[in-house]
Amino acid sequence: MSFRAIADLPLAGEVYAEGWQAWSGVDVYRPGQTSPRASDARAQTVMFRPGKPVPGGVIQAEGVLAVAAPDEPARAWFAPHPDHEVPTLRLREKRGRWELSADGDVEAVTGATLRAALEAVGDRLSMGAVRSIPPGWSTWSYYFKHVTEEDVLENVEAARRLDLPIEIVQLDDGYESDIGDWLDARPAFGSVERLAHRITDAGMRAGIWIPPFMVAPSSALAKEHPDWLVPDLGAGRHWDQEMRILDVTKPGAADYIANVFRTWVGWGYTFFKLDFLYAAAIPGVDRYRRGMELVRDAVGSEATLLIGGAPLLPSIGLCDVMRVGPDVLPEEPDPQLDLENTVRITTLRSWMNGRLWLNDPDHLVARPEIEEREAWAAHVTSYGGLRFSSDRLAALDARGLELTRPFLSR
Repeated sequence: MSFRAIADLPLAGEVYAEGWQAWSGVDVYRPGQTSPRASDARAQTVMFRPGKPVPGGVIQAEGVLAVAAPDEPARAWFAPHPDHEVPTLRLREKRGRWELSADGDVEAVTGATLRAALEAVGDRLSMGAVRSIPPGWSTWSYYFKHVTEEDVLENVEAARRLDLPIEIVQLDDGYESDIGDWLDARPAFGSVERLAHRITDAGMRAGIWIPPFMVAPSSALAKEHPDWLVPDLGAGRHWDQEMRILDVTKPGAADYIANVFRTWVGWGYTFFKLDFLYAAAIPGVDRYRRGMELVRDAVGSEATLLIGGAPLLPSIGLCDVMRVGPDVLPEEPDPQLDLENTVRITTLRSWMNGRLWLNDPDHLVARPEIEEREAWAAHVTSYGGLRFSSDRLAALDARGLELTRPFLSR
């Protein structure tokens, strides 16, 4: 659908422009400012909305745009049926005013402030009560890809010894032999099945990470079943490879990924972190939702789905928890927080929390090496979202434990 003008607005105040997915930018703009543009094709695919490049001279939003002008109520325009269509909205200066246009159907709500208008959007799009999730621990922000089964078990024991109220233990990236070969563990890791049993024997819930619709060309899956991959479309470069996309419209591919989840459920996993989900929506929102519904059917209604790198509005009703910002720590030596950016993004998206899903601002990291651990702990403790720690628990100093314990206990 081509763009059509939907509103003529005074050139004043503030504009909230939402991004396509959780890794996309979100910001508040003022007159004279415009949206950033993708630096290259990979950035357009991985960080922006594929097929919807930002033209020069506009503020562009995907599915939600709100304007607060002085001396009048704030207004927000949004996609009323994001399970089918998420229009792009563009605000452009024209003859001393703002012209708002969209390439699909949108509805509008008002509020006393920008925040109130966004909360009204959340209330309109909400699908009911959001489930509460108990506190947990993840491997990622300490071990990154170098995790082993013994590392996880050390932290299970440390959590019990330190009397930390951790109820979920989630294994992240680093266990798999390749992206796509999910039931084949990296030999140096240990056993994914045995780990689930050991976690549940300790009285905790077992969780596991997977980007279910990403496939590495080097994987056995890609080599043995090239017909299960979406033709002529890629998901960008990750893990030093140009990633492919699993085609869930192919019965064999759908059966394969459903069997992965059913196998994990049989081993005892009940918490699933689904990552890099933007890839599944590149062929279309309908493909993405079909894939997510396939996963939910496989794990059952009582399992918890935390999703990341996911299209925001098309995920309503498909998940329990949504990562709403970047990784708290980069995967590099001596990782440190980009505190200002991470706090800004997670705060801007806080209107979604408790309305569309439970927000995940990312892990608490409170070890002594983290220079801004005090400020980050204050933010995530007061945020009201998912509560996951990701330090080597046995190595926390006294102050690290003082920050971690109330965060998990609140």
